[in-house]
Amino acid sequence: MTRSSFSDPSATHPQGPYMLAGPMPKPDETRVPIRGDLAHIGLAGRYFVPHYAVPQPRIVMPGGAQLMAASKADAAVVAELAEGDSFELLDITGQWAWGCLSLDGPVGYIHIDRLEPVS
Repeated sequence: MTRSSFSDPSATHPQGPYMLAGPMPKPDETRVPIRGDLAHIGLAGRYFVPHYAVPQPRIVMPGGAQLMAASKADAAVVAELAEGDSFELLDITGQWAWGCLSLDGPVGYIHIDRLEPVS
């Protein structure tokens, strides 16, 4: 009977980009569109999360909007967005939209009434 390579510690196993090699450094949540439960589809293969979202394009409405660090009005402001800025919507929680300006950030929450769908 031969031993399986799974039980043979001397066996060499291929290593690749999806190898579980230990914890990764936590990314900057204001620059990388990833949460514990969800990430931008563009991060698939670089980060492992239960779900990936394809961004839904939105436009910041007249008057602009504040990009917040959390889904509450008194959260820290990550960035000030101008009227017409493009926003990649990844999730909606209550009255807050979570997403990013691009795959490189910034990332945060915008009150949903400050966004409109792209025509």
